[in-house]
Amino acid sequence: MNAVLHAEDLTIRFGGFTALDGLTLSVAAGEKLALLGHNGAGKSTFFRAVLGFLSPASGKVTVAGRMPGSSTARRAVSYLPESVAFHRALTGLEILTHFARLKGEPVAAVMPLLERVGVAHAARRPVGTWSKGMRQRLGLAQALLGTPSLLLLDEPTSGLDPVSRGEFYALIDTVAARGAAVVLSSHGLEEVESRTDRVAILSRGHLVAEGTLPELADRAALKAQIRVTARPDDADTLHARIGGTRINGASVELSCDVPGKFDLLRRLANEEGVHDIDLQLPGLDDVYRHYSHLEDRT
Repeated sequence: MNAVLHAEDLTIRFGGFTALDGLTLSVAAGEKLALLGHNGAGKSTFFRAVLGFLSPASGKVTVAGRMPGSSTARRAVSYLPESVAFHRALTGLEILTHFARLKGEPVAAVMPLLERVGVAHAARRPVGTWSKGMRQRLGLAQALLGTPSLLLLDEPTSGLDPVSRGEFYALIDTVAARGAAVVLSSHGLEEVESRTDRVAILSRGHLVAEGTLPELADRAALKAQIRVTARPDDADTLHARIGGTRINGASVELSCDVPGKFDLLRRLANEEGVHDIDLQLPGLDDVYRHYSHLEDRT
């Protein structure tokens, strides 16, 4: 793996409290990783360690092969917090121009970047007059300055409407396609399910699961759910033949291992009295609920 971000046995402590405990995790160039976990699981602590704000008690973390806080790492990484804060009296153009100069980027790149994130029309207005979603887009523009190799996004779509969220993720796809590694922390599981390549789940400072969604669902032995809707007056007969659980008087629900779904679907399609069949595979919400409670079972 061509790792842009690599943590190895990373442990962070605050006095007697261990916020991260032996975390080992890598993110490759062009990869989008969803970092999930309950409040206090260690996500923000990990971000702060990657940014060089926290020193490990043991283990290490590297960005582009260098230690966090080094000149190379600082240029490689960009961060978008959940709630961005800008001087309300300055215009969007003034703010982004200021950060471009701080980062050594050409001022000529500022306006195209504002257009790219969809706020160029308000560039000369004070950001105090902008909506929260527009300020979040300005924060994304700031994070994209200098074509970073690693993008850390903490609840990045906070304040964005559904259309804007779709546009945001399309932009992130473009950033990843050009080779940037993306780590995205979000509580919107349905939102990130189809937008990331891999999932890492933290619980109480431990990495409890890591992999693609199908891999994690398979390891957890999560079931596919199949709902069979009967033709009028055939529900009782159908239930007696295929088993399962009756739902709302007209349907029967069954579960099966994901690899066995095709055989079951073929059998059900040939059953008399079947009006419709719906298949629901395990989603990110199911995977997250399973793994996030592992710590409670040990």
